[in-house]
Formats: sequence, C-alpha cells, structure tokens
Amino acid sequence: MSKQEKLARKKRQEEMAQLQRELAHTKGAIDCAQINFEQALDPAMVDCYIYEWKAAQLRYQFLLKCVKEYEAGEVAATVS
Repeated sequence: MSKQEKLARKKRQEEMAQLQRELAHTKGAIDCAQINFEQALDPAMVDCYIYEWKAAQLRYQFLLKCVKEYEAGEVAATVS
C-alpha cells in the first residue's frame, strides 16, 4: 500500500469517526428534547421542544444516510 493510499484510508477513517461522533451527539439531542418535552408545562415550551425534537430526528436521519453512503464507498455530504 502506497503512502498516498494510507493517507486516503486514514482520512476516510477520520471522516467516519467524525460522523459517528455527530451521530452520538445528535442522539443525545433527541433524548434531551424528548425529556424536556415530557416535562414542559408551558404551551410555548411544548412547541419549542417539539421543534427541537423533530429537528434532531431529521439531522439523525441525515447522518445515518451519510454513514451508509460511506460504508457503501460513496462520497457523503460534509458535516459541520
């Protein structure tokens, strides 16, 4: 394996690790929004946590798609 191949492999591993960290972080955001929603008493806060929960779920789905694309060898979108 050439040096260039090793560098490309390492970069790919780092990108996958970043996706995994983002996935874990987003799972935490989903859990947090769900807990806050369940404890909210004010109607405005109920709405707020519904939006947070839905946004985190959509981000989680996006990240899962990126992970699947990486595993399939495709180029996934950049996550920031």
